[in-house]
Amino acid sequence: MNFPILSVVTFLPLFGSFFIFLIKTHPNNENRSIKYVALFTSFVNFLFTLYLWFSFDLSTSEFQFIENKQWMKGYFNFQFGIDGISILFILLTAFITPLCILSVIKSVKVRVKEFLIAILIMETLMIGVFCSLDLVVFYLFFEGGLIPMFLIIGIWGGPRRVYSAFKFFLFTLLGSVFMLIAIISIYWMTGTTDVIQLYQLTIPEKYQYILWLAFFSSFAVKLPMWPVHTWLPDAHVEAPTAGSVILAAILLKMAGYGFIRFSIGLFPLASDYFTPLIYFLSVVAIIYTSLVALMQDDMKKLIAYSSVAHMGFVTIGIFTLTKQGLEGSIIQMISHGLVSAALFLCVGVVYDRFHSRLISSYGGLVNIMPKYAFIFMIFTLAALGLPGTSGFVGEILILIGIFQKNIFVAFLATTGVILAAAYMLWLYKRVIFGKIKNVELKKLFDLNKIESFVLLSLAVFVLFFGFYPEPLLKTINVSITNLINNHETNIAYFLQGEINQ
Repeated sequence: MNFPILSVVTFLPLFGSFFIFLIKTHPNNENRSIKYVALFTSFVNFLFTLYLWFSFDLSTSEFQFIENKQWMKGYFNFQFGIDGISILFILLTAFITPLCILSVIKSVKVRVKEFLIAILIMETLMIGVFCSLDLVVFYLFFEGGLIPMFLIIGIWGGPRRVYSAFKFFLFTLLGSVFMLIAIISIYWMTGTTDVIQLYQLTIPEKYQYILWLAFFSSFAVKLPMWPVHTWLPDAHVEAPTAGSVILAAILLKMAGYGFIRFSIGLFPLASDYFTPLIYFLSVVAIIYTSLVALMQDDMKKLIAYSSVAHMGFVTIGIFTLTKQGLEGSIIQMISHGLVSAALFLCVGVVYDRFHSRLISSYGGLVNIMPKYAFIFMIFTLAALGLPGTSGFVGEILILIGIFQKNIFVAFLATTGVILAAAYMLWLYKRVIFGKIKNVELKKLFDLNKIESFVLLSLAVFVLFFGFYPEPLLKTINVSITNLINNHETNIAYFLQGEINQ
């Protein structure tokens, strides 16, 4: 294609944010124009991503829609391109953003203009991560997302928003410093930061391990993995609903994508060597954070800890380096993006009405908000991996993949499924069923039209991919097969070199 579709998809939200910046606002009215511009921009961008998907060739593992421009006097290339893995995350980002904007049109009443600008800039930076085929460009988009999210938490968050914003910023920034050093080192060794060229080159074995650890330090914090996960519950609790949705649905997935694209793609020997470490940290995350989730009295914090546990499944699946494990990890990330976004929106619905996230404040909502109770039930069951929901598809594939590699790790990981059922069903029981203990709850009203549309839009895809995951599997199939073949070829190359020596 001559049309730079990836640049359009990436930078259209940025253009929309600039247009909103130019619109004059008045403090005494609702400023509907800026809300409509933000919603229109994000929706049009979603339509472009749909066009991108329908134009995508599923029969090849090559990167498509490549855009390449020299940058910084030819030292680096501003290179974009996508394959079957990255296109799904672009679609997820473009789908979640307009729903996120639509859900907060009435709930955000302070600095609405700045809030919408931050959301649209965030969309540009997140999509840029999944389009980048140059390490330097990837790093700029990857770290650039810290700034708008820092502002979203720090300005529109809860009482401890400043503490949580700085904790989020410092954790993720410090972890990524080592990745920047690694990128510079790769350029010195190979003379390029072009990802396609680096796949064809072979990074010497003696450097792979330290470089892998440098990338791991960034991805482990961003995912987040145990024990560097402590910033996530604080960030979720204090962030506004839209901030929690973006953080859980998209931001965490950037690190999982990084593991697949760079850790496995560039450092095959190190990925094999450190696989036991990944298994250990992931199993601890699954079991420990699930138990912590059981003890929570704050709905947002419980869902935040459940996200850490679900991401533990993702990292296990990625480093099985099996077709089922990798496919399952990607589907799990897509599913978690939909389900976690919906769960945080469900919490936001009752918080906007009752201004409390404490589980003990609720009970008996099924008698007052039956539509809400039904929708909340769908996402609760999806979060625990019930067959017929997208959560089941990802988890079962991951477990099949890990059973092929390590039965003991598979057994321990399976306990996470049981624990997920325990904390999610207990949450649902305490919030939805039982007697109405607080008479003030009787003043609550059920879902309005906008809330119903947003939550039903997410529920449709959660159920559709649960019964028919073929579109997802078909999209990633060739790219995953190629990734595994390249990994095995690289391992064989190094083994052959040792034999010859």
